Amino acid sequence: QVQLVETGGRLVQAGGSLRLSCASSGLISDIKLMGWFRQAPGKEREFVAAISWTGSTTYFGDFVKGRCTISRDDAKNTVYLQMNNLKPEDTALYSCAADVSPNWERLPHSDLMYDYWGQGTQVTVSS
Repeated sequence: QVQLVETGGRLVQAGGSLRLSCASSGLISDIKLMGWFRQAPGKEREFVAAISWTGSTTYFGDFVKGRCTISRDDAKNTVYLQMNNLKPEDTALYSCAADVSPNWERLPHSDLMYDYWGQGTQVTVSS
């Protein structure tokens, strides 16, 4: 029902910035919340940020500490994740996900709440 495609991941030096994009298609009207998660080999998947499909309610993971912003372009059906002051520990596969649940406000940080996932885009931060 919903298809997601992430782009923008690349190799970047520590202290640099990246903007990741998540383009959505399909039944866009079903989406309530768009989130970003990341996962490195041997580690658990972590919540990065999320934004409501309508309005501008945002959520951020505990590790972000003000380094990330999330935004939405309704004309392009695209959500962006801006990451600044990147660190080697930010190296991971970053994936976007769509939540179509009516109770999306409850647990935006839980990957179990999301219904559709993209393939992910690799971010590698060198020291």
